[in-house]
Amino acid sequence: MELSVGVGPLRQRWIAEHQGFLVPKVGQGDTIPEFWQFQDVQVRGPFAHWIHTHKVEADGNDACYLEDRIEYALPWGRIGDWIGNPVMTSKLKRMFAYRHRVTANDVAYHSGPEGDQVMKILVTGSTGFIGSALVPFLTTAGHQVSRLFRSMSTKSHGMEEAISWNPEEGVLDLASLEGFDAVIHLAGENIASGRWTSQRKTQILESRSKGTRLLSETLSRLTHPPKVLISASAIGYYGDRGEERLNEQSSPGSDFLAKVCQEWEKGSTAASDAGIRVVNLRIGIVLSTTGGALQRMVTPFRLRVGGIIGNGSQFMSWIVLDELLGVIQHALVTDQLKGPINAASPNPVTNRQFTKTLGRVLGRPTIFPFPAFAAKLAFGEMAEALLLSSQRIEPQRLLQTGYAFHFPELEGALRYLLGK
Repeated sequence: MELSVGVGPLRQRWIAEHQGFLVPKVGQGDTIPEFWQFQDVQVRGPFAHWIHTHKVEADGNDACYLEDRIEYALPWGRIGDWIGNPVMTSKLKRMFAYRHRVTANDVAYHSGPEGDQVMKILVTGSTGFIGSALVPFLTTAGHQVSRLFRSMSTKSHGMEEAISWNPEEGVLDLASLEGFDAVIHLAGENIASGRWTSQRKTQILESRSKGTRLLSETLSRLTHPPKVLISASAIGYYGDRGEERLNEQSSPGSDFLAKVCQEWEKGSTAASDAGIRVVNLRIGIVLSTTGGALQRMVTPFRLRVGGIIGNGSQFMSWIVLDELLGVIQHALVTDQLKGPINAASPNPVTNRQFTKTLGRVLGRPTIFPFPAFAAKLAFGEMAEALLLSSQRIEPQRLLQTGYAFHFPELEGALRYLLGK
């Protein structure tokens, strides 16, 4: 295992080996073993010595305890211990409290009334912000996951289960899609990676409409099609709507991003017409410290230069990345869910509320506004769609089908993500 760790631009390679495996074999009729265990041992890295023992101990037949034990020594001997031990101990406690809660949440997401279904699932966009979290979430639940890569050698990813396609040229092998129980389609050009020139807008639109249409039409021709296609969309579908409360029956907007989302969702029509249950997930602002909007916000806020954007009255409909994975799991196993589904917290907030809450969680002032004219000057049309537009979303269909949000309130979500 190899990681890159450090602070800011100062990075160091951290190489560790998995050792000390204790995985008892369980045969038919055997009792549940007392515990499973393995260790991560540093070979090269920032510590003088590091052994992390992962232990899972049975608590009856349907529960367990998760224990992490760390043995470490800081560099520079006693001086390093004297300076760094208090900080390191505090940081490790916060980190493992977070990791244990993530694990508990994942187990909860998978333990619904139909959570024990094991499926063969195909995922597009698996290396993106959401996909890179979704794939391990699915595989740790026992699902068999294959990935659809755009015009790339599957061998370059070291994955036997990878499948290649080329949406731009309309290339997707029909036979390679046979036998899947579900398809989750996340692929699309990153809308926030640069100014929206005419060429860029064409790429954003076509990467979604062409890819979704090709995938949908191919699935519709299969002898054994999947039961469900979950296709990503976005709350940008509704356009800039001020304080209006928006559910899945609300009309679409008229700006560029709204038109993209409309074409994106239309692309799945062939699969729906073929009898495949199609779920169009209209995803809100996804919060995570590994990517997306929150990751970009944290540094300026910690540097005490965070503030409201524009007049701060625009609504931000958000969802924690972990929660989004739970929503996808819910959509996989809930037959009543089909068509557009709003994937956002039931408690959207204004940008001003978001800013003040993030500042409070980080213990930082929020006195440096980012005026609307400056946002438009810096980012052009993209600023109006992503930073200044307002969508006050209600996840009506999720609530109607019994989905219980783990992170319904913003402050609790931010404290969870930021370890506060």
